[in-house]
Amino acid sequence: MSKMARAGFRIALLQLKVGPSKADNLANALTRIRSAVRDNGARVVALPECFNSPYGTQHFAKYAEEIPSGETSRSLSAVAKELGIYLIGGTIPERTPTATYNTCTVWSPEGALLATYRKIHLFDINIPGGITFRESDVLTGGDQLAVIPIDGAHVGIGICYDIRFDELARLYRNKGCDMLIYPGAFNMKTGPLHWELLARARANDTQSYIATISPARDAGAGYIAWGHSMVVDPWAKVVAEAADGEETIVADVDFGKVDEVRAQIPVFSQRRTDLYDTKEQKS
Repeated sequence: MSKMARAGFRIALLQLKVGPSKADNLANALTRIRSAVRDNGARVVALPECFNSPYGTQHFAKYAEEIPSGETSRSLSAVAKELGIYLIGGTIPERTPTATYNTCTVWSPEGALLATYRKIHLFDINIPGGITFRESDVLTGGDQLAVIPIDGAHVGIGICYDIRFDELARLYRNKGCDMLIYPGAFNMKTGPLHWELLARARANDTQSYIATISPARDAGAGYIAWGHSMVVDPWAKVVAEAADGEETIVADVDFGKVDEVRAQIPVFSQRRTDLYDTKEQKS
């Protein structure tokens, strides 16, 4: 089979409402995962950042769970196995004996934990008159990438603020990734400015598919998410986009298009690595 004939898969992005009840958040996620598969035929389902918890440093300790023994992990494992899908489990606050992380889990069609990815770049910003936020007050940054093989393709995981760092996306491209998935929760200041811009930029940089998955917007929340979950193709074209409410969007990902773009504009082989390079530093 030629590279141009590579298959793809159907992905569903679940832009979920998130409230103060963890049980309700989890039940809603499970209902909508089942609907995405049964009504839309999704092979891969992706959830947003902090889908079982309100987003905010004051909430992380209360909602944190161990992985994979916690209730949320057990539920995601079970539903992935029930439906026979790959499940990108958004993020949850992860509790360990020594630290708290913002962590994405990935589950196989057999319900096995394929990967955990802990948010590497913590969201510490100060925009006067806009927003001030410091994840590092309560969270620890991760130090490992996560690459998941799915039906002949390779998918890399980042979380929200990670999308601003093109070096991370480049490392994933170096590892052979065809798609990058970023659960995220941009706010009402940075969302309108940079959410689509960064998704399209990373798609153009890496000549890969990009998926960004936000919680639904709640104007009464302490942290208001922008929404607009989207799938961007390797030509940097937005092929599916949500509005700001609770919504499921579906896209067919064609990895033959990845091969096409990379063959027609071969920037990867033309990079002057004698002058510059991006390399992973092992921790």
